[in-house]
Amino acid sequence: MSLIETVKKQSAAGLSFARKLFGADVPVVPLVRLEGMIAAGTRSSALNLVRLERLLDRAFANTRAPAVALAINSPGGSPVQSRLIHDRIRALAEEKDKLVLVFCEDIAASGGYWIACAGDEIFADPSSIVGSIGVINAGFGVTEAMAKLGVERRVKTAGKSKVLSDPFADETEEQKARMHALLDSIHAQFIAHVQTRRGGKLDTDKELFDGSIFTGEEGVAVGLIDGLADARTELRKRFGDKTKIVPLSPSRSGLLGRFAGAVVDVLEDRLAWARFGL
Repeated sequence: MSLIETVKKQSAAGLSFARKLFGADVPVVPLVRLEGMIAAGTRSSALNLVRLERLLDRAFANTRAPAVALAINSPGGSPVQSRLIHDRIRALAEEKDKLVLVFCEDIAASGGYWIACAGDEIFADPSSIVGSIGVINAGFGVTEAMAKLGVERRVKTAGKSKVLSDPFADETEEQKARMHALLDSIHAQFIAHVQTRRGGKLDTDKELFDGSIFTGEEGVAVGLIDGLADARTELRKRFGDKTKIVPLSPSRSGLLGRFAGAVVDVLEDRLAWARFGL
């Protein structure tokens, strides 16, 4: 063996020892927690791309990580923000050549499931709720109450379709038709998204796109998810018992901002979660 070869061998051995000494040879997997309603804006608990972008960049920038894991616990929300978050995750996964593993907790429904489809593989607890591949628009009407109170509604518009839904006026047939058309369009986008991401895994004999929800066990059977597992167990099973899991969560706004929006946040969140009995 030449002197150069000897030096190279000793250097490699020294580097290997140093990596083991400082734990640099231990697999590291960022675990990004996505919990709450999906909505645009500055709500302290809302999931949206503005709030998550830096966090996702940080998770995928870890060169020691063989994968990035996502823990999702969301009843859904904005279809636009759901798509933006999903697309950012997939773009980073392709750019950094990372495997994406998704773990659904209590619920990954509607927009939450849209984001879950960013995973190369999706896991859940047997009792998790997944699916709800549908679109909803909810409102109210108080025309009779206004009449009893003697309140007159005065609205002026330029453009006959400017008002799509007005709780203070009777809903017209044209407004109903337009709202259904909008919901059907977004629903079709949702269906196409799931079919593209889940492909041949879906059970085509089952009705999966009518807004129904499924338990984790049922989700495996119909192809909405790939298996039943929690994040820690699956990651260590896959990458080794010494795998270091690094939890990452979105930052929240300051104390004053959280207090100001707390009541609204709680009410809106409870209404969203209550749709699924949670």
